[in-house]
Amino acid sequence: MSWSELTGKLVQLGRPHGTEPAFVNPPVSRGSTVLYESMDAMRARSAQRYEHQLIYGAMGGPTQALLEEAIAAIEGGLHTQVVSSGLAACTTALLSFLGAGGHCLMPDSVYGPTRRFCDTMLRRLGVDTTYYDPLIQEPALQALMRPATQVVFAESPGSHSFEVQDVPMLARVAHAHGAKLLLDNTWGIHVFQPFAHGVDLSIQALTKYPVGHADAIVGAITVADETDWVVLRDSVVQMGQFASPDDCWLTLRGLRTMGIRLERQSRSALEVALWLQDRPEVQQVLHPALPESPGHEFWKRDFSGATSLFGVVFHESYTAGAVEDMAAALAVFGLGASWGGYESLALPTTGIISRDARPMTGGPALRLHIGLETVEALIADLDGGLSVLRAASA
Repeated sequence: MSWSELTGKLVQLGRPHGTEPAFVNPPVSRGSTVLYESMDAMRARSAQRYEHQLIYGAMGGPTQALLEEAIAAIEGGLHTQVVSSGLAACTTALLSFLGAGGHCLMPDSVYGPTRRFCDTMLRRLGVDTTYYDPLIQEPALQALMRPATQVVFAESPGSHSFEVQDVPMLARVAHAHGAKLLLDNTWGIHVFQPFAHGVDLSIQALTKYPVGHADAIVGAITVADETDWVVLRDSVVQMGQFASPDDCWLTLRGLRTMGIRLERQSRSALEVALWLQDRPEVQQVLHPALPESPGHEFWKRDFSGATSLFGVVFHESYTAGAVEDMAAALAVFGLGASWGGYESLALPTTGIISRDARPMTGGPALRLHIGLETVEALIADLDGGLSVLRAASA
């Protein structure tokens, strides 16, 4: 699907059904208690907890159901469950398919808070986690699988280091051993179709591109199998996971323009990445669409495009402190975490990344998110920042 086709689709997804006169945008439906005419009616509705029906406020309402319908369509799945954050989407999916005595394979490049969850809460619950090289080949992955392996997790491209993984191979190995493949597909929304490549659960931090305006925190988990949906939905209800109607409404509103934002931001990001690639201060640009980026061959095979987040590794002659000075000196780029909004961001990443199986190489690093500003303004800002980098390292 092209960017223009996506934009046209997003205009229609997640809008109220029916022929009665209605506003273009769905209303925000807030509430906790739902009233029924009888106990029989209450019991009948409660039995529909897998059908996105209004049962009780904390189990989802009309606004949430419209957002779930839209995200399922974008991801190419059967059902979506919206939760309170992107991290909650990761942890809820893991808790749904892991149990005491189980084993999880996690890419070494995974999002830091997901790693922390594995090393703390999952460990306390009796689940063992092994970190694997995100560029692992099939024989090595086969060797890591255990009888107790219940989940293989993927994040493609990887957090901060941007390795693109061989997802079809991961799916093949996981399924051969009776394990589920979970994918954090936040970077790849629309440009990677998870279920066409063997993924069982696709995770989205809707905070990023769908919200698009840095003003709401929401997550989503999408499945393509009815049995997986029952397991996931039961877990969500039991844990009381919930996304507020207001945040769901903001996400629906952001979705309308996600296609044109992503088209512009992805194009600008590649231009900035190519400019940085030619700079003498830069050792490597970690942008999946560039041939030198790790796992580029899998990006070229499996993705229909790229998005707006990438990394920059500087030569080892520069210091991490100098990169921090550079980031602080930028005027167009903001210094902050998160990404996916309309604004450009820069974040030094040296010292905040944990690695076991695949150590980071090269000099200090910087993560860039490209927003809707002009490429000329962004390049001029980075050019000034590189002057600060050189002066701080002199």
